[in-house]
Amino acid sequence: MGNMSGINRTVSGGIRRLAVVLTAAGCLVSCIKDRIPQGADLEAGARLPEFSVTIQDGTEVSTTDLLGNISCIVFFHTGCPDCQKTLPLIQELYDRYGDGAVRFLCISREEGAVSVAEYWSGNGFTLPYSAQDDRRIYNLFATFAVPRIYLSDRAGIIRYIYSDNPLPDYDGLESAINTLLSAER
Repeated sequence: MGNMSGINRTVSGGIRRLAVVLTAAGCLVSCIKDRIPQGADLEAGARLPEFSVTIQDGTEVSTTDLLGNISCIVFFHTGCPDCQKTLPLIQELYDRYGDGAVRFLCISREEGAVSVAEYWSGNGFTLPYSAQDDRRIYNLFATFAVPRIYLSDRAGIIRYIYSDNPLPDYDGLESAINTLLSAER
């Protein structure tokens, strides 16, 4: 009987270890699944997809509203370390070009209004944003990874796309904006 008790402890310990391994594997697969493209992502040269969002002041912004302007659309999540590095650069660009030369629009990926508003307030951001609890709008543009930045010309053609690999820098983003602005004159 004493031998049976040792076997039960061994089996029980093995089952616990197996459960831990399976749980860890499940988490890994769900994290990886988020990073595996599920479809075709938009590429430079593509037209902006048709979409409409409500920004923090209650104004509706659609694809049509962006036409006739250079636009900078940024997808982000405030908990993303790369987004935390990129959003201040976008704010600097907004401060410089947001006077009408370029239309800026930041759209959260799976993040509600309260947490985005707190993050914006805590960082002194004045960029227009739309908090989205789901991926519906994001999925029109991409299937994985934030930040995602789309710079489009006045005709709504995406000319530049930036993501987290590598992260864009201010000079590169500014150069792309200036190229679009000078091409339009």
